[in-house]
Amino acid sequence: MQNFLKYIQSIANISDTSWQFLLPALSTTRLEKGAFLLKENQVCDALFFIETGFCRSFYNKDGEEKNTAFHFENEVVTNMNSFGTGEKSAYNIQACEPTSIIIVDKLKLIEASKHAPEIETVGKKCLRLTASKLEEHASLFKLYSPQERYEYLESNHPQILQRVSLTQLSSYLGIARETLSRIRSRRTN
Repeated sequence: MQNFLKYIQSIANISDTSWQFLLPALSTTRLEKGAFLLKENQVCDALFFIETGFCRSFYNKDGEEKNTAFHFENEVVTNMNSFGTGEKSAYNIQACEPTSIIIVDKLKLIEASKHAPEIETVGKKCLRLTASKLEEHASLFKLYSPQERYEYLESNHPQILQRVSLTQLSSYLGIARETLSRIRSRRTN
């Protein structure tokens, strides 16, 4: 829980009293590689803080997986639309390696924020950071060529290139695996 507390303190001021109100909303779990935090058609009723490991968000479209995000240590992941509206998720969130997660239960979070309003601020900031990450990915496709998208990841998110499989990375970049191999080959020469 200490990593999560540090994360919270890095995005907002939270008193010891508020932390105590928040604790009942938190639980921990360990996921094996391939386990799901969220499956499509389920309602997302939690925020997930990644302590160790990493996850991916992806859609199933006509039997093909379309990766839209990767989430690493000390990040919060959720389905913002499902979390906010109670609608079913259109996509999956899955562990890509053994992953330790802190689960922040939505209903308990709301209850805690009634006793400590700064908790609501923390929740909003977590959602805002998640939204920023989604916008960044969307901008990659609006502004950059496939090679420029790869170069952007090299500069700004090297952990994706180091830890994500080529198949998942090519899906994330919206290119064929062979195209990704050619881009990588040109970058190393």
